[in-house]
Amino acid sequence: MEILFLKVLLLGASVTGLFYCLVDFCFYGYTGLEKPNFVIILADDMGWGDLGANWAETKDTPQLDKMASEGMRFVDFHAPASTCSPSRASLLTGRLGVRNGVTHNFAISSVGGLPLNETTLAQVLQEAGYITGMIGKWHLGHHGPYQPNFRGFSYYFGIPYSHDMGCSDTPGYNHPPCPACPPATAPLQSSPEKNCYSDVGLPLYENFNIVEQPVNLTSLTEKFAEKALQFIQQASDSGQPFFLYLALTHMHVPLTVTHQSADLKIQRIYSESLQEMDNLVGRIKDKVDSTVKENTFLWFTGDNGPWSQKCELSGNAGPFTGLWQTNRGGSSTKRTTWEGGHRVPAIAYWPNRVPANVTSTALLSVLDIFPTIVSLAKVSLPPRRHFDGLDVSDVLFGHSQNGHRVLFHPNSGAAGSYGALQTIRLGQYKAFYITGGAKACDGSLGPEQHHKLPLIFNLQEDPAECVPLDISSAIYQEMLPKVTEVLVDILQDISGDNTSVADYSHDPSVIPCCSTLKIACRCLLM
Repeated sequence: MEILFLKVLLLGASVTGLFYCLVDFCFYGYTGLEKPNFVIILADDMGWGDLGANWAETKDTPQLDKMASEGMRFVDFHAPASTCSPSRASLLTGRLGVRNGVTHNFAISSVGGLPLNETTLAQVLQEAGYITGMIGKWHLGHHGPYQPNFRGFSYYFGIPYSHDMGCSDTPGYNHPPCPACPPATAPLQSSPEKNCYSDVGLPLYENFNIVEQPVNLTSLTEKFAEKALQFIQQASDSGQPFFLYLALTHMHVPLTVTHQSADLKIQRIYSESLQEMDNLVGRIKDKVDSTVKENTFLWFTGDNGPWSQKCELSGNAGPFTGLWQTNRGGSSTKRTTWEGGHRVPAIAYWPNRVPANVTSTALLSVLDIFPTIVSLAKVSLPPRRHFDGLDVSDVLFGHSQNGHRVLFHPNSGAAGSYGALQTIRLGQYKAFYITGGAKACDGSLGPEQHHKLPLIFNLQEDPAECVPLDISSAIYQEMLPKVTEVLVDILQDISGDNTSVADYSHDPSVIPCCSTLKIACRCLLM
């Protein structure tokens, strides 16, 4: 343990003199020209239509709607995958899962994480003298060197994976419902409920230490908010530039609200949870405005579309409603490459830099966050690797509407092999070489279908992807060779790239547990 502590201290000191404490925020030693601060807020499983500015029927996001009116809203913005770990890995590397190695989710017993030869955005900024903080859901490896403090973050406060991957004494709302953690006097046993982890409490970390297990989900949002506000204030006071990555648990199941009640209607539960998230974002924006407004770029977006387990929370809807309807529409597009699986809300806010009350139709992606921030920070991209994201500074500053010509939507667990590129966006057209495999609201799986001649949709005329182009039509015949060409091009590019392979092996001994002698690993240190 003493050796590990020494490594932590050595890692915390960079050539700029940056140093962090294991519990409190301690920032020393950087001087230089003023650089912009960056705040990335990532929602979890938030539907495109959950943002009121995107969908007029949504009334639960006044703070985000205000930020959209004061900044730039993107209506054709996409997650780099339709599930948690791959999307987060791409955000922090600017590379698709077929390059960075993260093609599906890590588990509580996963030995590995985001491959160590991949350079994260936090590492690039930390080397440039930035204070870096990660607050919220990590889900890129929690064992040994995969933990956030070893991946470029000076400070970490959060949970190592999704909050449905460990039990809680306050389990929230889910379908099927997950039970609370077993009491300390109960015999240890796994839950018979589907998708529940009742035998191990969900841990809350501060840097390397578990400070609470199981987590109280009803107070978790407030804890995240307090730590984020403290980080911004103390980083601002230090005079150093900072990067805060705030990865929320909203709107992933189980849904939680501060005051849980059996009397709450299902529809109301979702609304209150959305309002709670919106309020948290508003508090972060207010803090930025009151401390470092003129020099801080705030980017809000989501990791992927809604999760099919929400279907029972929201009623029934057809398979193609995920884009325009909110999560409450009951779409089961999570893990698919339909628009509802990866088209996400996105807002950029930077007073006097990003023009106010602008709606951008540029085709953009979470992949663009890495190269754009690197450019704005005036540092270099990591060498000897190819990136799938673009520097979209010109779009942000209102100088251009040119985004991607081509985007690839990797298989994310519904159909096909993990990470494979079998769905292609080319301008206003989108081609599928594979469909199906999605989980319906009743739990059944749709049949996986392979298309030798891809299904091609015109999203401009058919945004809900209801009717593919007739293969005999002139436009289909025109688009087919173009789709084939861009797919061949990226596969050739990947074959010559410096790619990584993630370790997805399992070992029960790496499951986070602050006290193996207690039921559900119970402890409370904060």
